[in-house]
Amino acid sequence: MAKREFHIVNRIRSQVERLGDQVALRHQVAGQWQDIRWSEFGEQIQQLALAMVGHGLNVQDKVGIFSNNMPRWTVADFATLYNRAVTVPIYPTNTPQQAAYIINDAGIRILFVGEQAQLDAAVSVAGDCPELEHIVVMGEVESLTEHPLVIRFDDFVAAADSAANETLAQRLDEAAMDDLLTLIYTSGTTGTPKGVMLDYANIASQIEGHDQTLALEEGDVSLCFLPLSHVFERAWTFYVLHRGGVNCYLADTNLLKEALAEVKPNVMAAVPRVYEKIYSTVHDKVARAPFQRKVIFTWAVNMGARMALARQECREPSWLLKKSHALADKLVLSKLRAILGGNIKFMPCGGAKLDESIGRFFHAIGINVKLGYGMTETTATVSCWDDKCFNPDSIGMPMPGAEVKIGDNNEILVRGPMVMRGYYNMPEETAKNFTEDGFLKTGDAGHIDADGNLFITDRIKELMKTSGGKYIAPQVIEGTIGKDHFIEQIAVIADTRKFVSALIVPCFETLEEHARELNIKYQDRMELIKHNQIIELIEKRVVELQKDLARFEQVKKFTLLPSAFSMDKGELTPTQKLRRKVIQDRYHQQIERMYEESHKAAK
Repeated sequence: MAKREFHIVNRIRSQVERLGDQVALRHQVAGQWQDIRWSEFGEQIQQLALAMVGHGLNVQDKVGIFSNNMPRWTVADFATLYNRAVTVPIYPTNTPQQAAYIINDAGIRILFVGEQAQLDAAVSVAGDCPELEHIVVMGEVESLTEHPLVIRFDDFVAAADSAANETLAQRLDEAAMDDLLTLIYTSGTTGTPKGVMLDYANIASQIEGHDQTLALEEGDVSLCFLPLSHVFERAWTFYVLHRGGVNCYLADTNLLKEALAEVKPNVMAAVPRVYEKIYSTVHDKVARAPFQRKVIFTWAVNMGARMALARQECREPSWLLKKSHALADKLVLSKLRAILGGNIKFMPCGGAKLDESIGRFFHAIGINVKLGYGMTETTATVSCWDDKCFNPDSIGMPMPGAEVKIGDNNEILVRGPMVMRGYYNMPEETAKNFTEDGFLKTGDAGHIDADGNLFITDRIKELMKTSGGKYIAPQVIEGTIGKDHFIEQIAVIADTRKFVSALIVPCFETLEEHARELNIKYQDRMELIKHNQIIELIEKRVVELQKDLARFEQVKKFTLLPSAFSMDKGELTPTQKLRRKVIQDRYHQQIERMYEESHKAAK
């Protein structure tokens, strides 16, 4: 059991008292970044926690947060935890029906909403949620409905009175490590969402483990842009605040580039797609650069790669390499780091597997990407790259306290204090996902090498089997092809099929620029993706990218799509994973056409 001093509520209260005048949070108001100091942060939590008591919230009651990232998200979270109640995040992009399912399954009594979209969604289903008592509006909205459950944040807080002080003090005093802290509903690529039960001991074990493996310092700035409704960003926010860092909230991820330049973060949790886009943008610009600049770029990155390899192998670089690297850094590498603000110490990366070549590129330019592996059920991180000696092809070594082994079908199994208590209201589903000796079945296949590095090979539940009996791991193919700067998204089709095909969404910004250079005339994107030169371009790139894959794994046919897969259309989960069944149903005609054309050609 993790030590009580790592109870996250105790940690926050301690930091409020110790760091009072220092900056805790930072957010944008009318386009300008504004600070919230620890003393103010603590006062906001205290007042909201008292208001919750005044509104009848009891120990272990459920409180929902349905909002984009903002400081009040974290204030509402900790005010709930001060009361020993349970925070239930809902993705801000969830549909009204998805939100209603979580509200009812969890039994949410108070729901905090961020903006107009979440308010409208909550109001539209409120009549179907009998346990819901309050809808509290945290952000600015264009239209505040007259609905009887709706109340503004300030009006809700005004209900706080001194009589609640004693109740809140007692709850804080009785806080226990085995209290349920949160229910996080996993979206899943299929099936009904499951509420993952995490307690304070789960969070505390991760805090202890990260203290042993990371060098996050007091005052370090973290840019919080992944959704707080996901375990990765939320657990990371807990850790940043535990260390006395500054958490900067970005509500609109479209402004990430600008925010990086303004905030200049030291750390930032990110998913592979962020790195893929930066990698593609850089290489696209280099491809268009004059020959001399290409040569300098290639040389500089090679020097960076050699220096990174020396660090990874824990050996001292030669005098000549040090001198060459210093010049490469001055000419090229420092400018590439400036894309991320120029002050990055390290960047946790999770949510999906990062392509090895992209990971190597960022280490070559001097960005310490710390690729990790984990899931909601393990309170995020199970394994992570070490700061120095690590295998860049792996997903790191197990975190302190994490016991990892390989089970049947090469499945990665995990046991330890970070593993969930189970799925809420689903005892049978919980039992099904654990072995008899208490290991969580991750659903991922992999292996562990002689040095203890963990490798993930594929997702067991998503393995596809061709009609010829060959097993296909779609994520491997999608990661291989998807890193190209002309490709935005890719969905592999192979199950029960004769060969592998794919639906590809081009990166239209890059493709349209290329079309202008070739003087290709087109009316719209549909006409562009049907142009012979464009199809030939993508085909050539797909062939080149997958040359190292086995022949049976290679995409033989593809169809270009005019618009991206999206959460709004139900094609992506909130964590940007493909909902394959939805995609295959929606694009059934395009998929069938690829196989029909192949059948005709074979005759």
